[in-house]
Amino acid sequence: MSFATRLALYYGAIFFFIGAFMPYFPVWLEWRGMSASEISIIFALPTFIRILSTPVISYAADRIGNARIILILLAFGTLGTMVALFWASSFNMILLNAFFFALFWTSIMPLTEALTMTGVRRDGLNYGRIRLWGSLAYIVASFLGGLIIQHYGPSSPLWLMVVAVIYVVVAGFLLPRPTGEGRVRSATMPPVLRTSEIWGLLKSKSFIAFLVSASALQTTHAVYYLFATLHWQSIGLSGTTIGALWAVGVIAEIALFAYSAPLLARWGTVNLLILSGIIAAIRWVIMASDPSLLVLFPLQCLHAFTFGAAHLAAIHYISDNVPEHLGATAQGLYATVSAGLFMGLAMMVAGPLYGALGAGAYLTMAGIGAFGALAGYVLLRFEPVNPHSSS
Repeated sequence: MSFATRLALYYGAIFFFIGAFMPYFPVWLEWRGMSASEISIIFALPTFIRILSTPVISYAADRIGNARIILILLAFGTLGTMVALFWASSFNMILLNAFFFALFWTSIMPLTEALTMTGVRRDGLNYGRIRLWGSLAYIVASFLGGLIIQHYGPSSPLWLMVVAVIYVVVAGFLLPRPTGEGRVRSATMPPVLRTSEIWGLLKSKSFIAFLVSASALQTTHAVYYLFATLHWQSIGLSGTTIGALWAVGVIAEIALFAYSAPLLARWGTVNLLILSGIIAAIRWVIMASDPSLLVLFPLQCLHAFTFGAAHLAAIHYISDNVPEHLGATAQGLYATVSAGLFMGLAMMVAGPLYGALGAGAYLTMAGIGAFGALAGYVLLRFEPVNPHSSS
């Protein structure tokens, strides 16, 4: 198989798990007797753990030049934590499991993104066309999860999650080995990395502005990720309808990834971040009004921008502005700040907000989206030349 095909299969595995985990793990937790605040804490803990674990693991990957073996080990560890949940019944047991889950799972995505961007830079691969296979897998998992819950009840998502992680393990063995000739060796050869370069990255005003903007935009999804399924259940939507709502958002995301090259060429990475923040503010304000299904389905299409375009812009910004041998480290820093610090804090407050306001909690996410757009405008002042157009 080609380098791109192996990566597409791996993205499919990762997002099949995410599609089973993100919408339906809160349902399983509620079935286990967890409150909204406890669900927030359980989801927030891994995001905080990754603040320490992801930079260390990403730095190690850059040092040894063998992302494949690290990804395989991380997948096996994740599988162990999923299986252990069958015996976890109390809040403390589940929280302890979330700690170990974080150590293994949260570094998989930044390492995969860094590996993918080597192919984008060196072989001219289209990131969006590779990444969309992950989104397709997400649709399958989210729709399948809705059907499974409808027919087998709220305890059933855990079985789907276990199967999904097994897929990640198998796909990991299909990733290119760090030996051989041509693109595989070129993409995985050991880099020369100096600590001073990392500090230089952290002291860069433009990189800090980028981290704040991109992280804020991903954070706007905190209430959606934790409580969308539970809220839709509370207003009487069926599991099939809920699965379809999740799927529609990702279908729109796939369309965006498929045409990502002209989108980036027209807008550039920083302008795309700003646009994503504006659309996020609009999306979550409307979600706060608890719209009908006639509005919900087209509203879900905005996920293509609030998540897809923001993520696309972030990955390409790093590729365009960070030296290649710092790629995994920079991806790890982005994941640490966005999915760690920012998302962790948002998830900690999402539970109390949702408990007090219901759908009104989305208004806070709208404010964060506007802040992300403002940070993008500040970043634009640091970047007088479109970084993507110069690559």
